[in-house]
Amino acid sequence: MLKLIQNEWMKLWSKKATWVMAVLLIVILFASAGITKWVDSTTPAPEEENWQEITGMNLMMNQEQLQNPDLGTAQTDYYERQVAIDEYRLANDAAPFEYASMQQQVLDGHMMLSLVTLFTVIVGAGIVASEFSQGTIKMLLTRPVKRWKILTSKYITTMLFALLFAIITLASTALAGLIFFGIGDGTFLVWNGSQVVEGSYWIEALKLFALSFASTWMIGTFAFMLGTVFRSSSLAIGVSIFLMFVGVQVVFLLQRFEIVKYYLFTHTDLTQFYTGFMPVPDITMAMSLIVLAAYFLTFMVISYWTFSKRDVTA
Repeated sequence: MLKLIQNEWMKLWSKKATWVMAVLLIVILFASAGITKWVDSTTPAPEEENWQEITGMNLMMNQEQLQNPDLGTAQTDYYERQVAIDEYRLANDAAPFEYASMQQQVLDGHMMLSLVTLFTVIVGAGIVASEFSQGTIKMLLTRPVKRWKILTSKYITTMLFALLFAIITLASTALAGLIFFGIGDGTFLVWNGSQVVEGSYWIEALKLFALSFASTWMIGTFAFMLGTVFRSSSLAIGVSIFLMFVGVQVVFLLQRFEIVKYYLFTHTDLTQFYTGFMPVPDITMAMSLIVLAAYFLTFMVISYWTFSKRDVTA
C-alpha cells in the first residue's frame, strides 16, 4: 500500500497543475496580507478608540446575548467564555492582539482554508477520472493489485495533498503576517473550564485549523466520489464547487425545518461550536461528528462499489 501511495504522490506532483496550485495558494495568501496592509496604511485613521472601550462594548453585547432564551448549549458556553475573558481583560489590563499583527493573522488563518478546499476538489475529482479519460486505467488495473487498494491509495493521496496545503496555508499566513505586520503586543486569553488563563495562540490556531479542515475533508471526499462514479473530472469539480458555495446558504433557508439537522453542510463547519455562530443552535458536536461519519461512509461505499464493479473495457 505504501508503494502505491508513493506512486500516486509522485504522479500528482509530476503535473504542472499541482505546482501551479501550490504557488497560487502562497501568492494569494501573501497578496491578501499585502492588500490589507496597504488598505490600512491608506485609509484615514478613525477617531481613536482604546481597547478598553472596545472590550467594554463587547462585554455588554455578550451579556445581552446571554439573555436570549433561544440560545443553544454551545452558544451559551461561547458567550459565557467571552464574558469571563472580557471581564478578566478589563480587571487585569490585559490588552488583546491588534488586528494588524502576526498573531491575529495566524488566529484568523483558518478562514483561508476555503482555498485549500477548492484545490482539493480539483485533485480529488481528477485523480480517478483522469485515469479513465487518458485511457491509463486499463494499464493500472493489469497490475496484480486489488482494486480497493488502488482506490485507497488515490484517496489517501488526495487527503495528504489537502493536509500539506493546510500546513502551507498556516505557515504562509504566519510568514506574511510577520513581514507585513510584525509581532504585535497583546495577551491571548482562554477559558480552561474553571478560570481565565493565558494561552498559546499557536495552539488555538491549530485547533481552529483542525476544526475547519472537516469541511475540506468532506467536500474533497464528495468530489472524489463523483470523479469515481461519473469518470468526469469537470462534472465532479463543477458540482462540488457549486455545493461548496451554495450548500451553506441552503442551511439558512432550511433552518426552520427538522431535516436541516441531517443536511451535510449544517455540520461541515465545526468551528461553529467554538465561535458561537450557529445557524442551527440545537445541534451538538457529537451529533455533527455522527452525521459527518454517516456521509463519509456513504460516499466511500459508493466510490468503492462503483470502482470495483465497473467494466473498464466499456
